[in-house]
This record gives sequence, structure tokens and C-alpha cells, in this order.
Amino acid sequence: MRFFGRAHEIEELRKIRKLARSTARMTVVTGRRRIGKTELIRQALDDGETPFVYFLITRAPQSAVCENLQREIARAFGRPLPGRIDRFADLFRAVLEKAETTPLTLVVDEFQEFDRTAPEVYGEVAGVWDELHTTSCVNLIFCGSVNRLMHKVFFSYAEPLYGRNTGRLDLKPFPVSTLKEIFTAHAPGKSTHADLLDLWTMTGGVARYVELFMDTGAFTRADMLKTVFGTVTTFVDEGKTLLVEEFGRDYGTYFSILAGIAGGNTTFSDLKNLLGFDVGGYLTKLERDYSIVSQTQPIFEKTRNKNCHYRIDDCFFRFWFRFIYRNQSMIELGRFRELRNLARRDIDAFSGYALERYFLWKFTEETSYTRMGGWWDRKGENEIDLVCEDAIKNRLDFYEVKRDSARLDMKALKSKSEAFFAKNPGMRERKSVFKGLSLADM
Repeated sequence: MRFFGRAHEIEELRKIRKLARSTARMTVVTGRRRIGKTELIRQALDDGETPFVYFLITRAPQSAVCENLQREIARAFGRPLPGRIDRFADLFRAVLEKAETTPLTLVVDEFQEFDRTAPEVYGEVAGVWDELHTTSCVNLIFCGSVNRLMHKVFFSYAEPLYGRNTGRLDLKPFPVSTLKEIFTAHAPGKSTHADLLDLWTMTGGVARYVELFMDTGAFTRADMLKTVFGTVTTFVDEGKTLLVEEFGRDYGTYFSILAGIAGGNTTFSDLKNLLGFDVGGYLTKLERDYSIVSQTQPIFEKTRNKNCHYRIDDCFFRFWFRFIYRNQSMIELGRFRELRNLARRDIDAFSGYALERYFLWKFTEETSYTRMGGWWDRKGENEIDLVCEDAIKNRLDFYEVKRDSARLDMKALKSKSEAFFAKNPGMRERKSVFKGLSLADM
């Protein structure tokens, strides 16, 4: 799949490179695995304008890592560094000294791996940076995929690199406009809005997963499910591969919680009753430390209360826990056809929330709404899919979201809005607009 989108991110990275010609810059690039961080950096900066040095940190011994990195330096500059260097800090110093006379870009990918193999590197790197950054013209980019460790290394007050970065880029999934562009380019005239929703539901706009579908010609639900549930697939192990590293030895507990949320148990009491233990501390970490779960409450609610729901923000993880993790026994038996049939049966109902998220992302891109979210009452009798505020025009737009436009009911939506206004009487003087959204509006 060719490179799509990311024009704003490329522009920002090139602006930083320009600034680095006069003063060193340290940018931290984060984002979940498979999001396309490395490819974005290469597209933006490996263009021949300045030397581009790429270091990939692995869990090999430090001396072996440095041996590989010295080969990368030789490739970038056409000649090797003299002698053998076995410590990363010494290699880092050599590159920054080189940048005193030759502006260059240095990318250190998966920098968090040193936390496991040589944590002393962080203090050593901080010392070299403090000594040389005022004289070096280096465009330094630290990149990493394990959110917990990257946050610890760069944004924890107790760590040596705290406060030294001059910029941060947190890469998000493709916006829905780019996802539509990709789908249209690969399946012109062949795809439907329902297919686009399935692509969003299964990938959440994560670059690697979208690429896998596009490169295999999986443009319909049937073909997508064959790609996910096939004898040769990367999807079956993907969630575990990505999250075990984040959660460590407690991953089983976290997986059970996430499977519960994906299955519709979205309140604290639901999860506690389902799992039989106090999930509060785990939910806090899933939200605060791992950024996988968000605690949502009705829009305009002023304080946290029991009327909160927990959601998995990442569409892929939500899909993985609902259709793959929950069915491990079938996977072990190789029952892929039955798994496809199960997903085919349930995915329409499951994708309802994904459709709401799709329009939320779409509005974030396209409109001037100042606040957006769902609303529901404590009894669960009234629920509005999206309430969008335009504070400038003093207007509230109420949306009902359904796959099938024939099921949209504006009369019922207006009735639910009365419950909303009863809870938020100060909003009554605003202009109210009632709209329906379906697959046709994607």
C-alpha cells in the first residue's frame, strides 16, 4: 500500500528539522504499535535534505546493538566511525559531535527497550545531551511503542530525561477522511458504506491493519473476515502480542476486564459482578497509564459519578477482545469457518458503537463543534447517541445513529431531548437541531 495522508504531521516534522539547523531539537514520537510511526518519520525526513541516521534498539546486549548502529552510521555518511564502540552513550556522543559541523537527523526507534537491557543508558544520554545540545545541530527523534515505558522515560519527574524534549508528537490512527481515501483508491466502485464501516470496525484506522486488508484485496465483509479468521493470519495473536508487553505479568486480569467491556459490561458494577473482584485499580491504570480505556459520562455532567461507562477507545482492540480473545478454544481447534459465521452473525449489532465513533471522528475533522459526546440518564431509559455543542452559534445538535436510515426516529429523539433538558435546564434557551445519521452519511 502506498503512503497516504499525514500531511500535517510531515509538515510539522520538517519544520522541526529546519529549526534544528540552528539549535538542537529533541522530539518524542509516541503511538501504539502498527500505527505507522517509523514510516511517517522516513517519509518526512529520509529525503536526502540532510543525513538521516536510524537506530533501532533491540533487546540484544548493548555491544551487539552498537555494532548494528555503527553499520547504520557508515551507511549514512559513507564511512565508518574509527574503532569499536560498545556503549550506546559513546555512539550517541559521536553522532552529536558529528552534527556540530553537519546538520543531521538522528532517529532512535524503540528507545524504551533500554529499560529492560541497560536502564543506565537514560542517565548517560541525558548527560551527553546536556553537554552538547547547545553546539550540535541535531534533529533528534526518540520513538517508541510501549506507552507505559515511553511515558516513564520522558515524562516521569524522577527520570533523567524528564523535561529535555523540545516537542512531542502522539500519532493517532488515520482520520476517517484518509480511511475513505484509501478504500476508494483500492476498491473504486466496488465498496459500499457497509464495507467501509466494517473496515473501520476491524482496524480503527490503524495503518498496518488497513494495509493488510488492502494488500490482500479484502474489500468486503466476507473477505475481511477470511483475512482475520484464516489458517494463515496475523490477527489471531495480535492483541496478545501487543498488550502482554504493556501489562506484564498481570495481563490475564487486564485481558478479562477488556473482554468484559468489549462484551457490553461497561459500568464498574457490571465488571465487578462479572469478574468477582474489585476492578477499580485496574480500570484506573487502563485509563491513566495505558490509554486503552476511557471513562465516559453524559455530556455536560459536571462531576464524576456512578453514571459512568468504560469504553475501549481502540476499535481494533475492541474487535479483538470481542471476537478473538473470547473464542480462544475455537481458535485452538482451528474452527475458523465457525468463527467467521459467528462474527458475521453478530457484527452488525457490535458495529453500532463503532459507527457512533466514526461520526465523532468525522465531526472532529469537519465541523466547528466545541463539545461532543453521548448522553444518557441514570436509569438507562433515555439515551442520545451524540449531542454536539456549537458554543459560537449557541446551538445544540442532537443525533440518532443507526446503520439503517429507515430505523431513524426523530420523534423519539425529540422526546429523549426533553429528558436531557430536564437534567440540563440551562440549555433550553439554545437553538436545538435534530438529525439522523446512518451508513449513507459516512
